[in-house]
Amino acid sequence: MPHFLCETCSIQFAESAEPPVRCPICEDERQYVPARGQRWTVLEALRGGHANTWRALEPDLLALRTVPAFGIDQRALLVRTPAGNLLWDCIALLDEATIAIIRALGGIAGVALSHPHYYSTMAEWGCAFGVPVWVHAADRGHVTRPDPCLRFWEGETAEVLPDITLHRLGGHFAGGAVAHWRGGAGGKGALLSGDILQVLPDRKFIGFMRSYPCLIPLPPAEVRRMAARCLALEWEAIYGAFHEREIVTGGRAALARSAERYCAWVAGMVEP
Repeated sequence: MPHFLCETCSIQFAESAEPPVRCPICEDERQYVPARGQRWTVLEALRGGHANTWRALEPDLLALRTVPAFGIDQRALLVRTPAGNLLWDCIALLDEATIAIIRALGGIAGVALSHPHYYSTMAEWGCAFGVPVWVHAADRGHVTRPDPCLRFWEGETAEVLPDITLHRLGGHFAGGAVAHWRGGAGGKGALLSGDILQVLPDRKFIGFMRSYPCLIPLPPAEVRRMAARCLALEWEAIYGAFHEREIVTGGRAALARSAERYCAWVAGMVEP
């Protein structure tokens, strides 16, 4: 039986003869069901009309993105380290070409997810490469395709490779996480943020929201806590969830001023 995919958010469901009645990810207040209603597809159909593109962001960091766009249109990041490679966040399309390219680059030692909006076909990736898929236990209830490859980590940090540590920030989701890559940015460190910390289009500021499409803000105290956690780490660059959403120098300073700007506006300390 097929594993159906939600066309809006790209999350994959447990096998079933018929499409799901509803998508709990889209029906959550942080996402939405389109006016046209919920639609479903399968991975085999996606392979027929889409392909993955590759872009080098720095020598050991590659971005994968599906064209034409599918679902939320996030990108996945492939981080290469001496101890193995990590796929950060997921895109729905996993095809033979992508598998061949990743294997030629040394394969992957694991997959790690920032939050449920990018779970997509994470079990498919874990099974294809025979590797663990790291998901924070606080978001376990959002998993729509259970699989033995899933590793539910708890607490505030988890080292998935000697050079990469996951940090639970919360905010957007209870288990929302970022990855701290110590070898990134030429050894100065990099943060892979998904949209737990949203790199904004101007690439000078970072956004913080409970829901981006539905415009639900986070409390200032929560944003200050999240920023302080990240500013305690050593890093220079920050790579977000979407195409051209990265700040390659001065990322820590951008986070600090972004948190101050956000909190000032939400607290009513700034005149419109």
